[in-house]
Amino acid sequence: MTGGPLVSVVMATKNAERYLADALESVRAQTYDRLEVVLVDGRSTDRSLEIAAAYEFVRPVSQMGEGFAGAWNEGVAEARGELVAFLDSDDRWTRDKLRAQVGLLEREPALDYVIGKVQFVLEPGQPLPPGFRPELLAAAHVAPMPGAVLLRRDALDRVGPFGTEWAIASDVDWFARAKDAGLELGVVPEIVLLKRVHDSNLSYFAAGSFNEEVVLLLKRSLDRRRTAGR
Repeated sequence: MTGGPLVSVVMATKNAERYLADALESVRAQTYDRLEVVLVDGRSTDRSLEIAAAYEFVRPVSQMGEGFAGAWNEGVAEARGELVAFLDSDDRWTRDKLRAQVGLLEREPALDYVIGKVQFVLEPGQPLPPGFRPELLAAAHVAPMPGAVLLRRDALDRVGPFGTEWAIASDVDWFARAKDAGLELGVVPEIVLLKRVHDSNLSYFAAGSFNEEVVLLLKRSLDRRRTAGR
């Protein structure tokens, strides 16, 4: 497929050689090919940059700050596309992810962003991390998470950057702010993201901290709605 708006795929990496090639292969396999990958590397000491260099559509950027939220923000600042997507270095997209989501945004110009279904996949030989609900493996779910979203750049700018004050829940906070700002959300019925479950998933191994942050960000969301009279 050629033509259409440019999609900038923001990928944050740090010592990501374990799964990075699989993630980038899933981008290369997309049936929508007007894309670039802005790979924000947090000073990796493994083969991450060497692996990324094998892909002509990848533009590596050295991270100036710290953390995933900061890396996403730096990647967005470097993005050239009219549309912005995110992919974690240990996850994979399905082949028609971008084609389906770009198509919906083009058919419905009032939409600000689009999500799809996520299928959690347990890495072979790995036990379930503490805090992970086994029933999530049984079926795909519509989920507002960075790897499943495609956004118009102007909508991303309206909501603002990912909050760097959050240790884990910066993405949950961003989607809450997007909803509170009244952004129009669309959903494609396809599975768009295959999300690996393995022994290095930070959010599962820090479930207590995640839950505490979610309670705080929900309180902030309620305060915003009260201020707006909703």
